[in-house]
Amino acid sequence: MKKIKSTFSIKNLENISGIKAHTLRIWEKRYNLLEPERTDTNIRRYSLESLKTLLNVTLLYNHGFKISKIASLSSDEIPDLVRNIALKSNSEQVSINAFKLAMINFDCDLFDNNYDEILLHNNFEYVFMDIFMPLMKELGILWQTGAISPSHEHFITNLVKQKIHVQTELLQRNNTFQDDQPIFALFLPENEIHELGILYLNYLILSNGYRTIFLGQSIQTSSLETLFTYNSTFNFVTYLTVEPNKDEIMPYLNEFHEKLLSKTDSKLIIFGPQQLEIKTDNLPDKIELYRSVESFMSNYFIQTILS
Repeated sequence: MKKIKSTFSIKNLENISGIKAHTLRIWEKRYNLLEPERTDTNIRRYSLESLKTLLNVTLLYNHGFKISKIASLSSDEIPDLVRNIALKSNSEQVSINAFKLAMINFDCDLFDNNYDEILLHNNFEYVFMDIFMPLMKELGILWQTGAISPSHEHFITNLVKQKIHVQTELLQRNNTFQDDQPIFALFLPENEIHELGILYLNYLILSNGYRTIFLGQSIQTSSLETLFTYNSTFNFVTYLTVEPNKDEIMPYLNEFHEKLLSKTDSKLIIFGPQQLEIKTDNLPDKIELYRSVESFMSNYFIQTILS
């Protein structure tokens, strides 16, 4: 298992902060904002403290502060100013940078305070789609390029999951479901463990007043047959990130159709990047592919609301 990343190259700093390496070198030389160590071959290496400082400086800089002004602030003034701006700003990128800072610091309080402030002025759908999703895409790239460690990525992902769970529980406690409504069964296929998308879909369906059965990660197709002892028809919903793989996806769908769809009025609704590997020629009508939440919403909920 990888250790928590504690030193960074100038390229890492560029990727995480969005500030070009050339500009970082100028700030370092002119304003002494960063204090790198040097390797035996004279290559800059930056500490975790330097990265934290840069993220603070970047947030202030992107919020209109001149770099000369930032450089004149004390080491105590900068974090206080950053927190105030992060909690009061309506800018998505400022909020994303604040969550990055929480990640680097493993700071649950900063994450929670930033989240609570955003939620005061926006609904959860905005927070997830306009802030959490862009944040996770950025972090995925940073993790793949080695700019952050798996520990950082897991820390922030689990905090996001916590927020979805809280919002979902509120809906489950307060919703009143009709017996004649469709039931959505949400699951991930065997060996698929990336559940952020399916968690949000569960929340979204509940928020539109429909009953869900959430089964989570790595569910075998045969296990889903048990659901028919509870109800005769389901809208099965899944999110395919990496599984089934390219060679297995069509056999998987054929088996799913044969066992769960062909003799019922049920459907399989598929989201996620792995659907690009699905051959749509002769795909059964009971299997539906969705590239966006909006198209799914339009087909299943908005028409019902308007009617």
